[in-house]
Amino acid sequence: MTVLVTGGAGFIGGNFVLDWLSQLDEPIVNLDKLTYAGNLQTLAEVEGDDRYRFVHGDIGDRELLNKILNEYQPRAILNFAAESHVDRSIHGPGEFIQTNVVGTFTLLEAVRAYWLGQDDQAKSAFRFLHVSTDEVYGTLSADDAPFTETNRYEPNSPYSASKAASDHLVRAWHHTYGLPVLTTNCSNNYGPYHFPEKLIPLVILHALAGKALPIYGDGQQVRDWLYVKDHCSAIRRVLEAGTVGETYNVGGWNEKTNLDVVTRICSLLDELSPRQDGISYAQQITYVQDRPGHDRRYAIDARKIERTLGWKPAETFETGLRKTVVWYLENQSWVEGVTSGQYRQWLETHYRG
Repeated sequence: MTVLVTGGAGFIGGNFVLDWLSQLDEPIVNLDKLTYAGNLQTLAEVEGDDRYRFVHGDIGDRELLNKILNEYQPRAILNFAAESHVDRSIHGPGEFIQTNVVGTFTLLEAVRAYWLGQDDQAKSAFRFLHVSTDEVYGTLSADDAPFTETNRYEPNSPYSASKAASDHLVRAWHHTYGLPVLTTNCSNNYGPYHFPEKLIPLVILHALAGKALPIYGDGQQVRDWLYVKDHCSAIRRVLEAGTVGETYNVGGWNEKTNLDVVTRICSLLDELSPRQDGISYAQQITYVQDRPGHDRRYAIDARKIERTLGWKPAETFETGLRKTVVWYLENQSWVEGVTSGQYRQWLETHYRG
């Protein structure tokens, strides 16, 4: 038995690969295009593990997908592959359409052909799990109830629109062709190995470097924060016991404003790695012009996955954020590899053949 992960060198996918191999003996194949945020240094500890295989490639490459599926015969596909940064989608939406929409379509078609070629028992057991985001639901006002699985899709950025399209494709391939799919929509992830363009790692690294800590607008945008290892355990649980065709919202029950997140990081750094001058890192906070179409609030109602599958997050925001800050303080070599660009040399050094 084998599972195939797409986008397994990214933040969530990489954490999932590490989590899977720490929990299970089942082999895992990782297909990743290694765009700017794909980092094989994240997976260095499993490089020599016989249960792990890496394939450099694109979910939009049908010929490669056919080859991988025929060679490894996976019992499940977990699709993490996506362009995911809202700011980048605003400045260059084409890449997001290509990967998140066209790439997902190509992957679904390859998987459908592979699945149809299996015997009845294998077809029944097979799963395609699509990992998505709460941003497809749009934005909430302060008094609105959190997003449930039945919320209407109202994406507001090129990124969220492309993910919404991919969700619709996955749903259609189930209802039209019978492909046994599962979809998860998660809230904002944070934790180890996060590429430092996102809020939490950006603030940690800028603070330590003495740089300004940029906050969009008034800093009162609200996000529901989910520790990435909790997300990984939720995905494993959905794959194991989720009902085919269903969607599961995965959240951390941790709604925080961006300003609150930044000030909490500053407080932790004041405790764990104080500035030499004794001044709080909070003095580095700087407000910058808000980005276009910035959604005001996201919040996930994660009661369905708890009620039906018995999953709930193990970490509070306080425990998860402390673990995250400590990880970045203790893993400066990983950070330096990303900030210097050296991580891009990993493929050439380790996969020359």
